[in-house]
Amino acid sequence: MRPAVIGESVKRILRYAGHEVIGDAHLGDWGTPIGLIITELKVRQPDLPYFDPDYTGEYPKEAPFTVSELEEIYPYASKWSKEHDDYREESRKAILELQQGRRGYMALWEHIMRVSMEDLKKSYDSLGTVFDVWGKESDAQKYIPDMIKGMKDGGYAHISEGALVVDVKEDTDTKEMPPCMILKSDGATLYNTTDLATIVERMTKYNPDRIIYIVDKRQSLYFEQIFRCAKKTKIVKPETELVHIGFGTMTGKDGKPFKTRDGGVMRLLMLVDQIVDEVRSKMADRDMSDEEKERIATQVGLAALKYGDLSNQSTKDYIFDIERFTSFEGNTGPYILYTMVRIKSILAKLGDAAEAKKPSVREIGPEENELLLTLARYSDSVEKAVSELAPMRICQYIYGLADAFNGFYHANKIVTEPDETKKAEWIVLIKTTLGILNDCISMLGFEAPDKM
Repeated sequence: MRPAVIGESVKRILRYAGHEVIGDAHLGDWGTPIGLIITELKVRQPDLPYFDPDYTGEYPKEAPFTVSELEEIYPYASKWSKEHDDYREESRKAILELQQGRRGYMALWEHIMRVSMEDLKKSYDSLGTVFDVWGKESDAQKYIPDMIKGMKDGGYAHISEGALVVDVKEDTDTKEMPPCMILKSDGATLYNTTDLATIVERMTKYNPDRIIYIVDKRQSLYFEQIFRCAKKTKIVKPETELVHIGFGTMTGKDGKPFKTRDGGVMRLLMLVDQIVDEVRSKMADRDMSDEEKERIATQVGLAALKYGDLSNQSTKDYIFDIERFTSFEGNTGPYILYTMVRIKSILAKLGDAAEAKKPSVREIGPEENELLLTLARYSDSVEKAVSELAPMRICQYIYGLADAFNGFYHANKIVTEPDETKKAEWIVLIKTTLGILNDCISMLGFEAPDKM
């Protein structure tokens, strides 16, 4: 959830600022997890034709597993491999044979990818996350031979304990910086290899000024190695920016990673359903059709989920509190939407009331003044969000703007204001407020209903 939500928002913020941005899912489909799944499938279903090296017929069109079974197989195999050296070695061998094009393993890999991607796309659709490119780790394979040759010819790579490595330590380092391994001693590639080859692919296809990675903050040392290696080996130009936005963990109220009630890893679709259910229950007494109620509950639920995530600093761990996230009061997505619905309602009541043609000279109350000042800070807030790649800055701004508007709303009788000139100016003011709120929630990746 977090890389999808943060990445979608960063993409939208940068596009809003005028940048051309390409969103890439980049699926890890070629390394350790695939080797573990193949190995465990061989243990459970050894008679499958994929494991018979002499099989020459066509492989089944249907996968020998469901996505639910894959979700059980991988964590089981991962845990087992940490406790059994022979099993771990078998999975490494499976990876190498896959990378060398073993026919049965390639067919299994295609099943794994198809089943996984169908499920992933459903999850991302439910979250409103859109990728322009569904790039895969395996797409970079064709770039690896020339990349390695270039590293060797340029004198950047050397053999260390049988492995091919590039030293990335710098004289200014105050802590240990291990070399970046390019090939294992058995000739197998690693994530390092495919991530560097993916940079080659992106430079070849798009020649970007900046590549932004949105990955767990625990990978920060890894990305430092990759970025240094890419710069040192001249895979990227000196001016190309390589950025890692590391995010923290979403935890439950107990401070532990958020899980299902039975202790399992919660699927994204389940999480979305859970938060929409909570909003649906809060809307049970609303006077509207079931269809409308469902559509609005989904909109508000996604706003609650995304705002709850993005309003925190990306690098920080945070507590997933469904009651707080779905509250219609306080610093929450539903509160922002409720404010927008309130403005829409006021504008609907005002109907064809005239807008101001030019500003008048009059006294401005403190609440109106605060709203005007908050609107004036909009550009600065967007600039900060762009320069820091921080959706949190947009959340901070719209919460302040919603508060300023509600203060103005409670202090003034907008609809029944007898001074037509003042009312006309207020219409411009609240329309401007609504427009900016709309732009902001669009940058955060959700939308507002017309009523709640």
